[in-house]
Amino acid sequence: MFTLNNKSILITGGTGSLGKALTSHILKNHPNIKKLVIFSRDEQKQFQMAQEFPIEKYPQIRFFIGDVRDRERLVRAFQHIDYVIHAAAMKHVHIAEYNPDECIKTNINGAENVVDACLRTNVERVVALSTDKACAPINLYGATKLTSDKLFIAANNIKGQNPIRFSVVRYGNVMGSNGSVIPFFINKKKEENKLPITDPNMTRFNISLQGGVDMVMHALEHAWGGELFVPKIPSYKILDVAEAIGPNCEKPVIGIRPGEKVHEEMITASDSFYTYDLGKYYTILPATHQWSLQEYIETFNAKKVPLGFSYNSGGNEDWETIQSLRTLIKEHVDPTFEV
Repeated sequence: MFTLNNKSILITGGTGSLGKALTSHILKNHPNIKKLVIFSRDEQKQFQMAQEFPIEKYPQIRFFIGDVRDRERLVRAFQHIDYVIHAAAMKHVHIAEYNPDECIKTNINGAENVVDACLRTNVERVVALSTDKACAPINLYGATKLTSDKLFIAANNIKGQNPIRFSVVRYGNVMGSNGSVIPFFINKKKEENKLPITDPNMTRFNISLQGGVDMVMHALEHAWGGELFVPKIPSYKILDVAEAIGPNCEKPVIGIRPGEKVHEEMITASDSFYTYDLGKYYTILPATHQWSLQEYIETFNAKKVPLGFSYNSGGNEDWETIQSLRTLIKEHVDPTFEV
């Protein structure tokens, strides 16, 4: 059985929604870890997180101020670390459009720095977080995350005799995460009784924080190096989300924002040549790899998807309903929400 016991783990961007969920999961399910380092640049968020995870109760936890733009700081932080989970990124589409150079410095240069720092230390495994917006990107955020994905996947080709494994996990909207649509709508309902709709036809993939955590743990355990994992998850219609949260609210259509898509995509038809079905997940395998494809297929019972296969939120076969969304909101976002 896979365990993190006696391992040291570092999470970049560890004060974010997924970073905190990973921290809870690791401390609960792997109590004998050697060390868990939360690496981020926001001292206030670290201060707040330290109240939630006090060192008296969790003696393995460490808080490390630093920015992924600073390569030497990463090298210092990665000393004696076994596993790195790279969650640090600029994530807001419209802010990236307005501040493109800052987005590039964090999402691309930061990814390069993480790769380099891992190769210069004794890190064994690296999982980088991606986004559906990196698939056929039309905005800068997506383009920088696609570049980041490529850097982590290609890192497996430059590691030489180093046994390190780099992999990527890509998924859609994390339900209830900071800045996502559901908490935004809940606040708008309370403040204005009005829910702004960008486009009535809009759809998105939906994954819980725990689903995101499970994917990271799957990649840590099973990645051979170079895989990009994609979960099989349901979609929702933005109008159904609005109806689930505020059936009596006004729902004005305000138009699509810069860089937004009507439907998100996680696997393009062009990816299908390298894509395999693993059961719970799809994986896009690297064009160049240092292991046997046949052995990989046999080990994971991997099945090649049909050529031309694509996976997008508008053409999904699995959908959330208004009622299921209400149940999920109560379970994952707001326990006081009335179903």
